[in-house]
Amino acid sequence: MSYRSTHQAQTSLADLPDGSLPAHHVGCPCCGLSLSIPSLTPGEYAHCPRCRQHLVRIEHHPLDTPTAYAIASLIIMLIVYTQLYMSIDLLGIHVELTIPYMVETLAQQDYSLLAEVMFLLTFGSPVLFLLLCLYVYTGLRYRQILPGMLYATRTLVRLRHWIMVDVFYIATLVAYIKISGMAQIHFGLAFWLMMVLAILLIRTSQGVPEHWIFYQIQRLTGNDPVLQNNGADTINCNYCLFEQPASLNVCSVCGSYLSRRKPLSLSISMAFLLAAIIFYIPANLLPMMITRSPGTNLSSTILDGIEYMWNDGDVLIAVVIFSASMAIPILKIISMLVLLYSAAYRPLMSAHKLTILYRITESIGRWSMIDIFVVIILMSAFSTPLANVTPGAATIYFCAVVILTMVSALSFDPRLLWDEAVQQRKHHKPHYKNSSKRHSHHEPI
Repeated sequence: MSYRSTHQAQTSLADLPDGSLPAHHVGCPCCGLSLSIPSLTPGEYAHCPRCRQHLVRIEHHPLDTPTAYAIASLIIMLIVYTQLYMSIDLLGIHVELTIPYMVETLAQQDYSLLAEVMFLLTFGSPVLFLLLCLYVYTGLRYRQILPGMLYATRTLVRLRHWIMVDVFYIATLVAYIKISGMAQIHFGLAFWLMMVLAILLIRTSQGVPEHWIFYQIQRLTGNDPVLQNNGADTINCNYCLFEQPASLNVCSVCGSYLSRRKPLSLSISMAFLLAAIIFYIPANLLPMMITRSPGTNLSSTILDGIEYMWNDGDVLIAVVIFSASMAIPILKIISMLVLLYSAAYRPLMSAHKLTILYRITESIGRWSMIDIFVVIILMSAFSTPLANVTPGAATIYFCAVVILTMVSALSFDPRLLWDEAVQQRKHHKPHYKNSSKRHSHHEPI
């Protein structure tokens, strides 16, 4: 089901199946359009008719499905992080790798920052997300208001951007192709279950509709957030999308601070982007990886590594690393500059195209972490007297670039693109003089 007529009458919740949403007003978080969505029953969804932004989707079994996926994810994660990930045999030396061993190896070799980043992105964030998901859904299932349910919901929604189990899995495949030419590799149970875990985490994330959750929590407290009437004195919350009186500073539904647009969105986004641009220079000039063996000591930058793999015949790996380490960061920086300029001064293309550009930019940034994870896996695999790989100084800068560009995109408010497009349209609206016949003029936003 897609978005239906905005003139549909309000439906009493008593007349709807359990887990349903009655018809109510929301504000699109992407284009800012204030609209009404019809009553939604389990299995239905709604999206914005103007920018096609997803607004809410209710699972067929709204309480059971996310809970089941979260429990399954935790069980699989327990196996993944306690079992063998891969074993490597190189010139008579046998190395067994587990995820905790990789983190421990980084910490022991004074790469504590990389160890913390890997731990948080591949274990900390997923575990916290799953535990908060179970906590919130336990309260909803037993119709109990648990302490901090609103804060837990807001936190788990934000954590979805920082779960990178799938990125780490792809990085393992890249590292495998690089290692397989010089050593024998055997994958353990944890490797095969890592793919299952990545799929389960994606599915769990998709099955947690924050708009629906906030509504259900408020229903448990005896409040009905859909009773607000649409009017000039209301404001749509940026996070739960429900209408609130404009006089409030804090949303009464989700507890977030109320504002018509993200405060200082352009300034904050630009600040993080400029920092990313500055860090991207040493990330490309300094060594990304240092390889030591008897008689050799080789330092390679990102471009050196790509060139070496290309000349060595590993074209696919060279393309993957080039895309993740060079193309994606550069394109993301350029895209953010286009978006920021369009929102602050003059749209460089239609609001629809800029919105698509923003969604792509926001979604692909985390895949640049592939190169960092590849270096971590190689370092863990080759930490012997015969072959030793250590991260170069560029890894820290490149890791900062990935995080800063992600934060820059998340800080940006795409509704400003539509605001600026409307202002430009009004400013360039043609005036008809000395004409008895008026022509309609439709300019796409």
